[in-house]
Amino acid sequence: MSAQYDALTPADALRCAELEAQLFDGDDPWPEKAFLAELAAKHNHYVAARVDDKLVGYAGIARLGRIRPYEYEIHTVGVDPAYQGQGIGRQMLLRLFEYADNGTIFLEVRTDNVAALALYESEGFTRVGLRKRYYRVSGADAYTMKRERR
Repeated sequence: MSAQYDALTPADALRCAELEAQLFDGDDPWPEKAFLAELAAKHNHYVAARVDDKLVGYAGIARLGRIRPYEYEIHTVGVDPAYQGQGIGRQMLLRLFEYADNGTIFLEVRTDNVAALALYESEGFTRVGLRKRYYRVSGADAYTMKRERR
């Protein structure tokens, strides 16, 4: 069963918050209102992955700065645990790359998130920094990663 991709909408915010609670438990998962704020922000772009009209993934990116060439920052990527390992995260990333017009993209990822690190590195991201205790609640560290303009 393949996923369909479209825009994330405010009607998806509660489901996103439910997935966040599963995926990032112990790391200050975003509540529904955080997704609503992200979706309302002018220079953010969010994509959704759906299987049989059920939201199974979400990903968002922000455009930084006011002058071209813009840089971008991925704010979040999440895939329902029941649907992980099927390429959904990669497909959403590719759609974020399109929005960024293959510009320079940054992100932060937990240093122990092996699956996410492998995905990001396979898509051209490199580790450029370490942010100690980036995740306030758990105290976990994060790598800052960068994908150069293509």
